[in-house]
Amino acid sequence: MSMEFTVEFYETESGTCPVREFLDDLKSSDPDDFAAVLAGLAKLRNRQYHREPLSKALDDELFELRHVGKLNTRVLWFFMNNRRIIAVHGIRNKGRAIPSRDLATARERMRDWWRRVQS
Repeated sequence: MSMEFTVEFYETESGTCPVREFLDDLKSSDPDDFAAVLAGLAKLRNRQYHREPLSKALDDELFELRHVGKLNTRVLWFFMNNRRIIAVHGIRNKGRAIPSRDLATARERMRDWWRRVQS
């Protein structure tokens, strides 16, 4: 019985994948950070990495995977049942705080995903 989680990327109803697009951009702009973030996403399959320093709860539902480089690179995610992790949003910024508009985007995508899963 595997205790691993699966990591999936949120997709919009029209089939675009914002996190994959974010990672594609990162791969061309900063290959080192891209490699670190990809490795971090792979580590999320193990529960021990669901806490700091790699991950941090932002509230009751949203978490961040964080890589600190020249810019802070973050992937925001949430848990679903059956050990699924859904990555919904990626950002890079200089500051420690996540801009409220990015949190709003992540929450909106999370609600959208739940709504479509339950319909």
